[in-house]
Amino acid sequence: MLLSQIVRTDGTRAVVVRDGTEAHEVTGFDTTYALAMHCLDRGRTLAEALGQITPGRAVDLEQACREGRILPPIDHPDPAHLYVTGTGLTHLGSASTRNSMHGGGDDEAGMTDSMKMFRMGLKGGKPAQGQVGVQPEWFYKGNGESVAAPEAELLSPAFALDGGEEPEIAGLYVIGPDGTPWRLGFAVANEFSDHVTERTNYLFLAHSKLRRCAFGPELRIGPPPANIQGRSRVLRGDEVLFDAPFLSGEENMSHSFANLEHHHFKYDLFRHPGDVHVHMFGTATLSFAAGLRTEPGDVFEIEVPGFGLPLRNRLAIAPNPVADGGALRVASL
Repeated sequence: MLLSQIVRTDGTRAVVVRDGTEAHEVTGFDTTYALAMHCLDRGRTLAEALGQITPGRAVDLEQACREGRILPPIDHPDPAHLYVTGTGLTHLGSASTRNSMHGGGDDEAGMTDSMKMFRMGLKGGKPAQGQVGVQPEWFYKGNGESVAAPEAELLSPAFALDGGEEPEIAGLYVIGPDGTPWRLGFAVANEFSDHVTERTNYLFLAHSKLRRCAFGPELRIGPPPANIQGRSRVLRGDEVLFDAPFLSGEENMSHSFANLEHHHFKYDLFRHPGDVHVHMFGTATLSFAAGLRTEPGDVFEIEVPGFGLPLRNRLAIAPNPVADGGALRVASL
């Protein structure tokens, strides 16, 4: 079962549920957030609540995509209360990709910190149920203002050295009134990053991640498959510049989803009632690692069977906030 959000042709919003090929509006709710809060208030799962709601009008989701009327599958009424975060070095091929970017070897003496952290995950990233495993690499991407809708432009900052895709699976969560994190489900995500800045020095990782991102168009309710197989493409006009499979799911990861969730939500800051969290779980497939340098106008397309429609976004460069290209001025009060 898949959930999405659209803007109707009259400008109003709707939540859409799809089971198979048939998609219908969810009667009585205009946002996924409102539906999730309703479920928490009544002690029901999303699947239970949707099973009791009379289906509304039929929806052509592909047409909504073509017309630019599809939204991220969840947002928050106040974008400052939506956190976008992620974990890296979580997939079985991710360490070799990162290690090659930073010029490290496989021997202990030449091993990068990335490879060391990856090996920690291999040893302790999948603890027994109820146990705490090793903590992963973690990063902050932004709040709801940094989320681009499916089919919308992914704006790279004017100062960026690169704008490259990262095809991932993201977990989508709301925080209950008592501070309990509740998982709504999972979605395809593009954890868009600046890999040239990151490659310059590993300590620039935090800077490289403060970028726009996208997820959706649909949210898959329930647990994810253990073996997730998708494709990541970069298109320039009619030419396919990059087309490669990517893997996710716990069979292809050095950490369990539960361990990654624990190490995010263990912080009180991330258990504030009513907040929304979008947490990206990492990847091992990058067009940048294959030598591709993206350009404005390139389209990123990420598709995973069973997770709904493909996620597509076009790369664009944001205007420079400083007219002459100099340093940003901070005013004094």
